[in-house]
Amino acid sequence: MPAPSRTPQPVTAGPILFPPYRPGHSAGGAAAATQRIRSVDIVRGAVMILMALDHVRVFSGVPAGGPTPALFLTRWVTNFCAPIFFFLAGTGAYLYARKAPSRGAVARWLAVRGAWLVLLELTVLRLTWTFNFDYAHYLLAGVIWSLGLSMIVMAALVFLPTPAVAAFGVGTILLHDGVAALLVHAVPTLATGGAPWYAALLYFGGPIQLGADGPTLFVLYSLFSWVGLMAAGYAFGAILRLEPARRDRILLALGLGAVGAFLVLRGIDAYGDPRHWSAADDGRPAWMRFLNTSKYPASLLFTLMTLGPMFLVMPALERAEGAASDLLALFGRVPLFFYLLHIPLIHGVALLVSVFRDDGGLHWLVGNHPVMIGPAPEGYRWSLPLLYAITVLCVALLYWPCRWYAEQRAARPGSWLRYL
Repeated sequence: MPAPSRTPQPVTAGPILFPPYRPGHSAGGAAAATQRIRSVDIVRGAVMILMALDHVRVFSGVPAGGPTPALFLTRWVTNFCAPIFFFLAGTGAYLYARKAPSRGAVARWLAVRGAWLVLLELTVLRLTWTFNFDYAHYLLAGVIWSLGLSMIVMAALVFLPTPAVAAFGVGTILLHDGVAALLVHAVPTLATGGAPWYAALLYFGGPIQLGADGPTLFVLYSLFSWVGLMAAGYAFGAILRLEPARRDRILLALGLGAVGAFLVLRGIDAYGDPRHWSAADDGRPAWMRFLNTSKYPASLLFTLMTLGPMFLVMPALERAEGAASDLLALFGRVPLFFYLLHIPLIHGVALLVSVFRDDGGLHWLVGNHPVMIGPAPEGYRWSLPLLYAITVLCVALLYWPCRWYAEQRAARPGSWLRYL
């Protein structure tokens, strides 16, 4: 749906530093800009900033989901990143398909882009996470890996009618917890690190040894639950093309339904997540255990908890005005470019902070992040104010390159830049 006309405001009170970004200002960009859905860009931009917060946390030595409310919520709020990232990637594929000359062209674009993402994860992104060349011992199959594999699967699914893609996506989201529970009941070692490589790759995740003397491929994001999210997001694109009043009613119904289903199913605590909050007392308050759903792999309740609020805010975001929404929309236009830049930037800033503080963390910072790494050395861990300050700094530094890239891609929409 075309975005309503608007005059963007400066991103901050100092327009010399952050002047307003006007999509389509470059030659050739106006037509592309009018086809964008503002709420999608804003949500995706917010996700990128939350993702930056989580990745600053990785290099800060602050544990995931700590025992205090501040630590717990710092990690919990970033749970919205991955499911929305995958879901809206599927939506983007649907919108791309609407203007593509054929289903075959869509399939080729998805397959090539998916393979490109897998390659980036195993090479460039692995290096930026670690700042070492120890490829012989550690490879990472993270979010970009899984995003790429999901796109390759979607390259086949796009030949199906949209309702069939929706059935695959929603069915996967609803049923994969039950299927996994049956498998674990039949083979208990699957849940304790004993999954064969194909089971780890498809569902359970974890380390996969590539040959007797080969590297360890750590599968952080397995395929099964995440490709379901992308397929559901693809079908969701059809909703976004509806007449605005009808679309908003559907979005509110989806949001209320997802949040309500989460509260009911989580309250019953019988299905939808392997972490049963009511049966396990780990010393944390009940509300923390209630919200502590499983991300690896993404459970049904994790998905409902994160997508439901997104649906609820999208109608308002479609009409959002002002500096903050313009900034988020800019980042949301170039999510992969933002992702590729933000990890080496955060990692480099963390090294500078360690040098400045003389905290003994330099050796730890060039280890095999983010998963095959031990705890930070004594005295290294950052305070939460420092963690948030570095996040703000890194996001601000990313504004200008993201703006430049958005203008370049808008000016050349058919070039290789579309693969970023």
